[in-house]
Amino acid sequence: MSPAQQDNLPTAQVAAVPADSAQTWLNNASPEDSPFTTPGGSRPPSPLMYNSFDASLTEKIKARIESKDKFFSLEFFPPRTKSGAVNLLSRLDRMRTGNPLFVDITWHPAGNPAGDSETSSMMIAQSAVQYVGIESMLHMTCVGSSKDDITAYLNKAKNLGLRNILALRGDLPNIDEEWAYDPTKFNYATDLVKHTREHFDDYFTICVAGYPTGHPEAKVYEDDLMHLKEKVDAGSDFIITQLFFKSSTFKKFVDDCRAIGINCPIIPGVMPIQSYDSLRHITKLSKLEIPDEIKNIVNPLKGNDDAIRNYGIHQATQMIKELFISGYAPGIHFYTLNREVASTAICKNLGLWSEIKKPLPFRLSADPARTEEEVRPIFWTQRPKSYIHRTRHWDEFPNGRWGASDSPAFGDLKDYYLFFLASQSPKAELLKMWGEEVTTEQDVWNVFENYIGGKPNKAGVKVERTPWCDSELNQETGLIREKLAKINKHGVLTINSQPSANCVTSSDPILGWGQPGGYVFQKAYLEFFTSEENVLALLQVLGRFPGVNFQVVNNSGRVNFTNIKNKRPIAVTWGVFPGREIVQPTIVDPIAFKEWRTEAFGLWTEQWGKLYEADSTSRKVIDGITESYYLVNLVDNDFPKGNCLWEVMEDMFSRRSLNDKLDSKQSLSEWIDIHSPRN
Repeated sequence: MSPAQQDNLPTAQVAAVPADSAQTWLNNASPEDSPFTTPGGSRPPSPLMYNSFDASLTEKIKARIESKDKFFSLEFFPPRTKSGAVNLLSRLDRMRTGNPLFVDITWHPAGNPAGDSETSSMMIAQSAVQYVGIESMLHMTCVGSSKDDITAYLNKAKNLGLRNILALRGDLPNIDEEWAYDPTKFNYATDLVKHTREHFDDYFTICVAGYPTGHPEAKVYEDDLMHLKEKVDAGSDFIITQLFFKSSTFKKFVDDCRAIGINCPIIPGVMPIQSYDSLRHITKLSKLEIPDEIKNIVNPLKGNDDAIRNYGIHQATQMIKELFISGYAPGIHFYTLNREVASTAICKNLGLWSEIKKPLPFRLSADPARTEEEVRPIFWTQRPKSYIHRTRHWDEFPNGRWGASDSPAFGDLKDYYLFFLASQSPKAELLKMWGEEVTTEQDVWNVFENYIGGKPNKAGVKVERTPWCDSELNQETGLIREKLAKINKHGVLTINSQPSANCVTSSDPILGWGQPGGYVFQKAYLEFFTSEENVLALLQVLGRFPGVNFQVVNNSGRVNFTNIKNKRPIAVTWGVFPGREIVQPTIVDPIAFKEWRTEAFGLWTEQWGKLYEADSTSRKVIDGITESYYLVNLVDNDFPKGNCLWEVMEDMFSRRSLNDKLDSKQSLSEWIDIHSPRN
């Protein structure tokens, strides 16, 4: 059935969104000829694919309802260990690529959910916002809590950049005793909604839970509906339902809600059936009856979880499709159980999974305090989480030309093992990729060459990450992969690069970014570690390339040599778009490069060297590179002519060979001293 045919089907009597509520960011970002419905094909262009973190979640949901653009969201729970937190952030990174509208993080009072540990609910939600760049909603339970406690929780959530709350009563305390109402404490979710609105006005978007078959503790379904209306009337913005197994259950619930005057959006919550045991456990907790037609299929499959998961994907896909086609569901919320396979498969089946349209070349934080951020130094392209961490205390973020880069200052990166900065691979996997033993510098060069080339190492293990790039190469770097691999093979160890681009459309699948109808430009850029001998040869040949800017630094900071006049920033990426000024989101800034230097060199020892024993040969090789190599960046300003940096590299290697033949005794510091500008 085509989207056009689906639009002609009867729909539920869902409250219409007033025409004057359309947001300007919706009208400006969505092409006029976009398809209006989602099921039945690939995801159409959408304003929410062009992420706007300055819009509230309520505004986004209403806009998606108005445009009939279906969406999905995901629920996760905090893990119990730091390694679990690292894995969860990695999973959120992967799930983010499908463009969920938001994720929510559950709240477990026994686990110190408002604490500062990496496994607390608040830290996971805040990390999703700051470091993954995804809209997040924090569960919060209230029963038995004082007003001071709840106010403190909400203030902390606000200070962490969280602005969405799922208000819940929570499990009753002292479950072995009969619970009694306490007028001095919070007793119901309605109390939390009222308190949040009274003390925080409209800062928080508030969601509440709905129960399609009635709350397990409710004596009468109709009474539970009236309690839900109380929560909505107290200031809730939308509802997410408890799980159910039949589309008819949700349809009846929506109709009943509308009949009693609940007109806010209602999002169905779905838990794909993933295993026999998890199905029994969840239904026991939720006190739901499993329909016979599902039991009759699942019970014979006991012990075959793969078959049960495949059935669960099919069952959920068909149920959600029916809710979409009938018009009852504006989107879908998945109870993931911290898994990704089933939810991802269902989203792809329904055409909900979509590539994110990049507003800027770098990944944005979802922190409302950073909504005006439009420019960053290119050095942190592969480590955006680190950049956000080091600038988290800034009061203002660059939103135009970079300006004075020495104010505000970058924070130090002292803990390379913060869970949101840790490698996605455990130590054993890193050793397999980077070498159980490293005996020469050539061994290190081979790791870089294999990573760039996408090749297995001598042990047959594919090198999928380095300390500076904790993921496989992106498509943009893939455009220059062969040339990069060639220079890495000879000891130019690249950690950041970009090809040149001249007037490429903003819709280009690899180089494009920004709003439709624009054009983007890039200067070729290379950043690498290499030996003193190579740097000396490089400086000796750069005089033949007047269009190239460079900067050379070493680990100690005693060498900081550049030809950038007055050490002012250089724009290396910019875009021209209809109806706005030129946007220049990435720059090469000599002062920021000094700050990046400490982190870039620190990664050698902190994430690679420390894999080995302190006195081992491997550790000495890594430490030797850290102390003797230099960090270099090159910018080819003549972007209309292509990229001369490969010719620069060839000339550098040639001059190095000549210097070796001449047995030149001149050091790099001597050369720099001779050629440094004199006052």
